[in-house]
Amino acid sequence: MGSDKKRKHDSEESSQQQHGEISERKRLKMEKKQAKKLAKKEKKLAKKEEKEKKERELYELKKATRNKEKYNNKKSKEGKKEKEEEKREKKEKKAEKREKKEPAASTQEDKPVSNNSSSSGYTQSSKLTNTPQSAIDEFLSTNEVTIEDPQHLNYRPILSFDQIKLDETIASKLTKFAKPTPIQSISWPFLLDGKDVIGVAETGSGKTFAFGVPAINNIITRGSTKDLSVLCISPTRELALQIYDNLQELTANTPISCVAIYGGVSKDDQVRKIRSGANVIVATPGRLVDLINDGAVDLSSINYLVLDEADRMLEKGFEEDIKHIIGSTNGEDRQTLMFTATWPKEVRELANNFMHSPIKLTIGDRDELSANKRITQIVEVLDDKFQKESKLISLLNKYQRNAKDGEENKILVFALYKKEASRIESLLHRNRFKVAAIHGDLSQQQRTQALNSFKSGECNLLLATDVAARGLDIPNVKYVINLTFPLTIEDYVHRIGRTGRAGQTGIAHTLFTEDEKHLSGALCNILRGANQPVPEQLLKFGGHTKKKTHSVYGAFYKDVDMTKTAKKIKFD
Repeated sequence: MGSDKKRKHDSEESSQQQHGEISERKRLKMEKKQAKKLAKKEKKLAKKEEKEKKERELYELKKATRNKEKYNNKKSKEGKKEKEEEKREKKEKKAEKREKKEPAASTQEDKPVSNNSSSSGYTQSSKLTNTPQSAIDEFLSTNEVTIEDPQHLNYRPILSFDQIKLDETIASKLTKFAKPTPIQSISWPFLLDGKDVIGVAETGSGKTFAFGVPAINNIITRGSTKDLSVLCISPTRELALQIYDNLQELTANTPISCVAIYGGVSKDDQVRKIRSGANVIVATPGRLVDLINDGAVDLSSINYLVLDEADRMLEKGFEEDIKHIIGSTNGEDRQTLMFTATWPKEVRELANNFMHSPIKLTIGDRDELSANKRITQIVEVLDDKFQKESKLISLLNKYQRNAKDGEENKILVFALYKKEASRIESLLHRNRFKVAAIHGDLSQQQRTQALNSFKSGECNLLLATDVAARGLDIPNVKYVINLTFPLTIEDYVHRIGRTGRAGQTGIAHTLFTEDEKHLSGALCNILRGANQPVPEQLLKFGGHTKKKTHSVYGAFYKDVDMTKTAKKIKFD
């Protein structure tokens, strides 16, 4: 009995001891686990603190960099301002010296005048000298020419190609034309003499050759075929390519090299062409600024600068780019030309800032917006905008499919937005019309290919958004159809201006709906100004246009051109 009790007591002690050991192990395990958790938490916290520290350091670094950039920008702006002021002072001194030295005989004929270092001089031919004044007066009156000449040079307009002396290579390229266009006639004497010129004329008036002929002629006569000397800036890729093609035509069989610079294609190829020895660059502002910032092009040798469609470039928001480009050229010896279809305040300010005593040449009354009178304008008011597509098909059947044998009826259809253009293109394909299209959803290569097929006559129907509404010289467009009315009356005038070019006639057919009724008054004014009938349905929308108001002067404010010099009034 005693032994049994002892064994029982021993086993109880053993089990208690085992239980104590297990509890101790559990406790140690728990402590270990808690220690690990704590270490992990501390590690995580340390990482977080380190990350926050790095972020703070990065923020401070960025802040310091921004402050440094602001400081540098401020300094560079101040430096630029100082340089511009120095340039302006030099210009003014130069102008004063020039005015003192300029002989009173500057208006005499048969004497070359060279008031600008980029000028090759202009000599009035004996044929032009012997032209009766009555013929000159008739030309100026017929073409509604206005010449604002602050330098009182009194150059006569060139009425025929034999009245101007040009390099033989250039002269031979002009033989296919009957005579100079009005803008060419009045601008060539001033441009050949190196003067700054502002040309205000409708699109399709021969402006490319107006600035192109003197530019290429000057390069040849000066023998400066190794330098980059001519820069032409235009608002769109299509217009840049068109100008490039015209200049290529002028420079054929000469050592002069032209390069087109525009977006949507490889920069490397363009840079390679410039560095291989370009004399003339035709560019869009955006891509050219990119190349300037990359250090890929140096414009310091440019002495002949052309701003084509200046009003359009400002409308598209290129003002800062244009100023940057102009600032990169040689301001001392630069001859600056500006061509524009309208003469708003913004364009006047640009001319005041960058041109020296410019001669302003105007064809027609460009202060008031007006349409080409050679264009027959048909405005059809639709009750429902959903009728437009069926109406377009019937118009195309009428104008294109019913054309006489051998008659090439080129038709340009305008849509408002690129999505609309894409939808209408599909509609025309379904109706078995062969159509080319240019709009923002297409690549530059596709747009160029479409434009070329339309120009060559391979395809006689082109669908476009307003990307093609300004500047493009597409020959022999017989009809313009406005499927959707543009956002402004100015764009309407520029759209229909694609037909009736180079002295030809054309037809513009416009579909008008209630959605555009706020433009009905302005459209009525355009129709009346061009002696076109105004539909009664259009008059129902209201025939008045809201007058522009000024915040200070109210509705009777008139935007006056402050660049015009005051006229003296003499009393008897």
